[in-house]
Amino acid sequence: MNESMSNGVIKKNVIVEMTFEFSLKVIAFVDELVQRKKFQLSKQLFASATSIGANVREAQNPESKADFIHKIKIAMKEAEETEYWLMLSHHSKGYPDCEELLKDVKSIIKVLAKIITTSITKN
Repeated sequence: MNESMSNGVIKKNVIVEMTFEFSLKVIAFVDELVQRKKFQLSKQLFASATSIGANVREAQNPESKADFIHKIKIAMKEAEETEYWLMLSHHSKGYPDCEELLKDVKSIIKVLAKIITTSITKN
């Protein structure tokens, strides 16, 4: 669990937790894709989906505000790519159900967009 201390109060880092849990779900989904011999999509999805959390995690120790925003924007791009691969899977015959993952990535995209907007408008 990723938590930070602020004024003696422990706060959860929602986006770090969301992206970590999402990565775990994607790993299980990719295993199912591999069992169905859907190798190309599984590789693309694995790379983009796990990169979301990796970039969010890296953004937790930025060199500057600009560095933080840059890393979160990279996570957003990876989330959008992940959504694309999931949509392809969702609309293709012979692929496992990924409705829950699509909902999850859409939620992640919304949170990342809010983080970016808030970070840019803050002084």
